[in-house]
Amino acid sequence: MFVLTIVFLFVMFILFKLMLIVPMREVHVIERLGKFRTVLEPGFHFLVPFVDRVAYRHDTREEVLDVPPQSCISKDNTQLEVDGLVYLKVMDGKLASYGIENYRRAAVNLAQTTMRSEIGKLTLSQTFSERDSLNESIVREIDKASDPWGIKVLRYEIKNISPSMKVIHTLEKQMEAERRKRAEITLANAEKAAMINMSQGERQEAINLSEGQKQKRINEALGTGQEISIIANAKAEGMEMICKALTVNGGNDAMNMLLKEQFIGQVGKILSEAQVSVVPAEMAKLEGFFEGMEQVTHAVSNSSAKGAR
Repeated sequence: MFVLTIVFLFVMFILFKLMLIVPMREVHVIERLGKFRTVLEPGFHFLVPFVDRVAYRHDTREEVLDVPPQSCISKDNTQLEVDGLVYLKVMDGKLASYGIENYRRAAVNLAQTTMRSEIGKLTLSQTFSERDSLNESIVREIDKASDPWGIKVLRYEIKNISPSMKVIHTLEKQMEAERRKRAEITLANAEKAAMINMSQGERQEAINLSEGQKQKRINEALGTGQEISIIANAKAEGMEMICKALTVNGGNDAMNMLLKEQFIGQVGKILSEAQVSVVPAEMAKLEGFFEGMEQVTHAVSNSSAKGAR
């Protein structure tokens, strides 16, 4: 009974070594007597017991490897701490097994060295603004170097770019100074625009005032001219009517009477308004005065008659 049990167990062990099931997500590298024989794809396979063995198992799905933070120096001599992620996939199980000892560790180290090299070509500001191009450059360099390893580097993503505290403090001061500069420029532009608007307003106000003064003077001059013209015409018409009246019979006597009345009225007005009584010396000879006025009137009427002829 014991012998049968031993034989059964031995047969089961042989069958277990004979059959191999490869999962869908893996490939198995088979060695025969220590030498590479084949790469088994997912499915059911038979092996030669004690001769064939599964030397390596590789996952064919896309893998994500974390690249630890490392110190890098940018083109402008700024120290940075950079970490990232590498996405890769096994394309050839044989090369992944025999091309390199550990392709995962090699890919991470290669990503670190390539990242240091690429960041050294960029300034601090470019590392933030050109992150996509930096990722593409790192992927291109890693994929070229890892081709003999049987893996394909699909992409690389930078997670964090952390400058040192001293650099961060300097950048904060620079940004604060830049903000103050922009604020001062904005205020200066506003003051400039305000001064320009005020000067333009004052200029327009002065122009409007001068135009108003000009028009006022023009209107006053026109009014004064019309007034002078009207007064001159009225005086001319009055003189003409007086001349015609003098040529009529009795005109001279009427003119004498009118002049005497005006003279007496004016003298009385002067005597009533003056604080000091002043009596002209000729007042005693009013008769001689009136006779002189009569002679003047005759002379005026004679000259008017000659002009009318």
